[in-house]
Amino acid sequence: MAKPEKYVGIDNDVDGKMSSIGKIILDAKVFGLIEDSETCEGWNYAGIDALLDKVTTEWDKYGCIASGLPEELFKRHQEIYNKAIEEAKAAGWSGENETDNEP
Repeated sequence: MAKPEKYVGIDNDVDGKMSSIGKIILDAKVFGLIEDSETCEGWNYAGIDALLDKVTTEWDKYGCIASGLPEELFKRHQEIYNKAIEEAKAAGWSGENETDNEP
């Protein structure tokens, strides 16, 4: 099966918004790099990579850890991620695949 040329959008993500691309989009929303309503549906992967670069630049300012964010951004991060995790769990995501390779 060939990889699609365009991203399906965070609302159609196979891991209920918690895939690696989904998390890039969530982070971009935290930092205000894209609108909260943006799903990135139809974006080509070069656009996703460019967004990742911007997200990485923002995370680097705060030590790449949520607890390093200023209070307002931390609160926004928690709100966005708590909602996304709740929706992902309702869609069947458990997070186990993220720890499958741990010893």
